[in-house]
Amino acid sequence: MNTVTMYWRPGCAFCIRLRAQLRLARIPYRKVNIWRDPDAAAFVRSVADGNETVPTVVVGGHPAMVNPSVRRIREALQD
Repeated sequence: MNTVTMYWRPGCAFCIRLRAQLRLARIPYRKVNIWRDPDAAAFVRSVADGNETVPTVVVGGHPAMVNPSVRRIREALQD
């Protein structure tokens, strides 16, 4: 199974929603707080047109997804 990594930041309502949806879908994931990890923040900016837009999710070797749905994450996991 591919690894799901979710880049997030405290106070982000979209992140809170996606985390809850991933738990309900029983999709394991790794969280990376971009406010505590400068390299992670730089990565998010590199895939989000210079913005720190979260949640940003990476599934295995797939391109990063900015604010994806659980459906998109599931699809990436099936590839």
